Amino acid sequence: MKVLLLTQVLPFPPDSGPKVKTWNVIKYLAQHHQVTLVSFVRGDQSVEIEALAAYCHAVHTVPMKRGALRDGWYMLRSLLSGQPFLMIRDDRAEMRQLIDRLAGETKFDIVHADQLNMAQYAARVPGAAKVLDAHNALWLLYQRLWATMSQGPKKWLLKRDWQLLKTYEGNICRQFEGVLAVSQEDTAALEEAAGQPLKNVTIIPIAVDTDEVAPVKRQPAANHILHIGTMFWPPNIDGILWFLREVWPLIRAKCPDAVFDVVGAKPPPEVLAYNEAGLGVNVTGYVDDPAPYYENAGVMIVPLRAGGGMRVKILNALAQELPMVSTTIGCEGIAVESGQHLLVADSPQDFANAALQLLNDHQLARTLGENGRQLIQSTYDYRSACLPLDDCYNAALVRRQ
Repeated sequence: MKVLLLTQVLPFPPDSGPKVKTWNVIKYLAQHHQVTLVSFVRGDQSVEIEALAAYCHAVHTVPMKRGALRDGWYMLRSLLSGQPFLMIRDDRAEMRQLIDRLAGETKFDIVHADQLNMAQYAARVPGAAKVLDAHNALWLLYQRLWATMSQGPKKWLLKRDWQLLKTYEGNICRQFEGVLAVSQEDTAALEEAAGQPLKNVTIIPIAVDTDEVAPVKRQPAANHILHIGTMFWPPNIDGILWFLREVWPLIRAKCPDAVFDVVGAKPPPEVLAYNEAGLGVNVTGYVDDPAPYYENAGVMIVPLRAGGGMRVKILNALAQELPMVSTTIGCEGIAVESGQHLLVADSPQDFANAALQLLNDHQLARTLGENGRQLIQSTYDYRSACLPLDDCYNAALVRRQ
């Protein structure tokens, strides 16, 4: 089939959760279909485009510029139009023109919108069956983030936007011929948004490449606590601040020499401030090679209190045989069992106890890591996990007729 794949972020290199997901989808699709990739780009990404061109029939890009003034304009448009801010923010005339041109030149069988932001462009492709790839139920993610915020204008605006997103996302799920969800939990959230059962949903978990993600050879005395993830993503910021304020003091009280490494791009000032506090916190920002941090990790943590979909950082950590502590929301949608593949804890004291347990019990840490790797190989490798994509496409074409 001729597939037009639309992405909001260029999916290479696979150094963040959304990019890992889409990168492995592209590798699978390239083996079975002719893929034309259209993506927004940030700055010069010619090297990344060249890497993707090895898998795609063609790659087309549109520059994406962002800033506070632009966001203020988009928020004003959202307030005046009643449309979700996130959708207006990513509505660009250059992208509309490119999609219209490509749709006029080629008869695509499938237009695959990678994340809700790109659905508005998929709707412009006549004749093609439209598939929404929902990395998560976006409205639910923002509702959960809203619930963690203190009262104020930002909380009001976020409540308004998740309610608008819920309506918007539900409409897209009803209108598109196919919907890809990553879990049963997300399917239920999408059906709630749609206000009805959805017969066009195919569940395909986020997948990784176990050839690319190898077990980490941790140092014998590895004793650092590690978090790795983009630090401009609001749920990550919220989770890390919760951990630093509520959990970290409990760990330091029992283990005064503990070190907490926070690795990820663009940490906000309130997180960076911990570098100067003398509390054993090391906030690195983006690093080109995180291998040394993995090798020194006695335990990896995922302290999310808001989120949706699946956390690729957990899939990667399991594939790397890293011992891990996560909240229930953090590991939602992944077929893990606490005590079998990782430890799950939600209160500050339980989270601290679990992290200390893995730091001190090296055999348990090794066993959880080995079990996690086996789970990823059997269930979440892209070569098997992405197989239902073909069924989704075929069913979408039938619905389109």
